[in-house]
Amino acid sequence: MDKALQRTLPKKINHFKGSAFARWILLRFGWRILFDGVPGPRGVIAVYPHTSNWDFLLGILTKWAIGIPAHFWGKDSLFKLPLLGRWMRWVGGIPINRTSKMGVVTDTVAAMHAADFFWFGVAPEGTRKRIAGWRSGFYRVAVEGGVPLGITCFDYATKTVDLTHFFIPTGDEAIDMAHIATVLQGRMGYRPENMSPICLLDKNVTRDQSLVNTKALL
Repeated sequence: MDKALQRTLPKKINHFKGSAFARWILLRFGWRILFDGVPGPRGVIAVYPHTSNWDFLLGILTKWAIGIPAHFWGKDSLFKLPLLGRWMRWVGGIPINRTSKMGVVTDTVAAMHAADFFWFGVAPEGTRKRIAGWRSGFYRVAVEGGVPLGITCFDYATKTVDLTHFFIPTGDEAIDMAHIATVLQGRMGYRPENMSPICLLDKNVTRDQSLVNTKALL
């Protein structure tokens, strides 16, 4: 590991009471979870790869199995639907207000530091489709918030959810993303052809501009 990445992490917290039923469901379908706590009361968890709707269900079951009260970003339109919106908030969803004067990243960092415990999970691609790289929001929240960044992998090849890799971002994108790529090397999504390259997109690139013609890359 690069020396710049060897900053000391806070002591791990692992006093969560997860759901035995959620663990049973995952075990029934052959999944295992690697988890030994989170370093400190605040942080960001990047979940990769996101290639299928099944990832959301797997993520929710993992969250319940571990028992960690983590949050995640969701489209604000989903929260405007009475029943769905209430459920989304119940499972930890945070509606994204793209019109906020402060910006989504700044709002999230403020909410994180205002809470006694606030871990935040996000799929960096922001879509199930293959795109040219990762959206930088998760990374900017970790850097601007000065909190640990966890790298979680949904590896369908081995049916493993690995939540054991944490580090303090240096703020140097090249160093940090190279480390993340090393951690995720060889992991496989539900639809491998939809896995996006592990690099940050320019934050000014629109969602439509970031979409990749998968057939042209194969």
